Amino acid sequence: MKDTRPNNADELEAGLPYKQTTNSPDLNLWNIVKRKMRDTRPNNADELKATMKATWASITPQQCYRLITSIPRRIHAGFTSTSRRQPARQDTAPCPSRTLEGQKAWIEKTFFKRECIYIVANSKDSNRCCCGQLITQHVPTPQNAIANKTGEENKQLEAVPEKWSIGKHTQLNPTDAFGILEFQGGGHSNKAMYIRVSYDTKPDSLLHLMVKEWQLELPKLLISVHGGLQNFEMQPKLKQVFGKGGLDIYWGVSTGVIRHVGDALKDHSSKSRGRICAIGIAPWGIVENKEDLIGKDVTKPYQTMSNPLSKLSVLNNTHTHFILADNGTLGKYGAEVKLRRQLEKHISLQKINTRLGQGVPVVALIVEGGPNVISIVLECLREEPPIPVVICDGSGRASDILSFAHKYSEEAGIISESLRDQLLVTIQKTFNYSRNQAHQLFVVLMECMRKKELRSTQHI
Repeated sequence: MKDTRPNNADELEAGLPYKQTTNSPDLNLWNIVKRKMRDTRPNNADELKATMKATWASITPQQCYRLITSIPRRIHAGFTSTSRRQPARQDTAPCPSRTLEGQKAWIEKTFFKRECIYIVANSKDSNRCCCGQLITQHVPTPQNAIANKTGEENKQLEAVPEKWSIGKHTQLNPTDAFGILEFQGGGHSNKAMYIRVSYDTKPDSLLHLMVKEWQLELPKLLISVHGGLQNFEMQPKLKQVFGKGGLDIYWGVSTGVIRHVGDALKDHSSKSRGRICAIGIAPWGIVENKEDLIGKDVTKPYQTMSNPLSKLSVLNNTHTHFILADNGTLGKYGAEVKLRRQLEKHISLQKINTRLGQGVPVVALIVEGGPNVISIVLECLREEPPIPVVICDGSGRASDILSFAHKYSEEAGIISESLRDQLLVTIQKTFNYSRNQAHQLFVVLMECMRKKELRSTQHI
């Protein structure tokens, strides 16, 4: 076989991938090497290789810096000259319909919904399955599942009531709800992209959806807002804190804290040019009017007027995107917890500064909240690496209890006997707990206090 390795600088130039000046820094570096080697005359391939290595090593950091800083000017010049020489070719543009079809096919193949397919009678409400759905509106149990049960198994089920579980009683099917929703009933029309997904969806698939399909950028800061679902009144000062903007925020549904934070963001967005991305992660089973969202790659009108007699919640119209976590239940919170935690963890591992190896910083913000919020704080502090927690003192309930314990506990998370009794009584009254329940939550609270350096309180 003929030896095709270059023997001089001219042959090297002929073998380069581009002869013209390019906007790529590495290829411009090769142009510098070529110029420096123009007067060299190596006798063989090994000498050429050694000369190239020495020449490459002689390139200074200042030359590299000048190349990098010149890229915007080169790109601008390239676009200007190209537009003068060549008209745009319409026949090479991708077909929009084909692209949309491909996107729709990928979503249907990747994301799923969950439906309860077995009726397990609820001991507290005989008209409902344990999944929360009315038996008269329940998805029919597959015939093959009934046929597979023997008479002996059916007798055992009658004797011992079966315990409902997601893994045993739900079934995965391709998602049937994604597209764009148009909020109705507000002063002006807002739109948001949405998708219904199984609660155990892989976080890398969700991040691909967000970045590639929804065209979102990685956030420079991720604020995870945790708070109560009761309709309390937020102090004006706290609204101003949320309204300062410049952040990417991920949270849940339009009740309690979330409703107020959404209003603060709406006020800010009307005064600022900067875009704030608010992604709602909520349980599919608690969404009011979710039937209106059924459809694949559709644009659907969505009513934000809530039914005062309903236990369900409407989606907040200040959000830009919604990920609706489905675990096969109806009217129950919790489906979003695992999915949200895993997605936040996955996003935090993405590098926004590859040179420094810096990932996306995550901060947990605690506003008001029930007893579960104290457990969430402990989970944040136990993460690896731990997630810093900011507690809004004065916002009520869990936040005030956390703030009190933070203020009066010592470095090792120890608190005096008198304050311990005071905290137990406060927990009982705040959450209507028994003495035993209050003690169990107190143990969790004291575990949080051991990580005092990762907590901060802000008085509202």
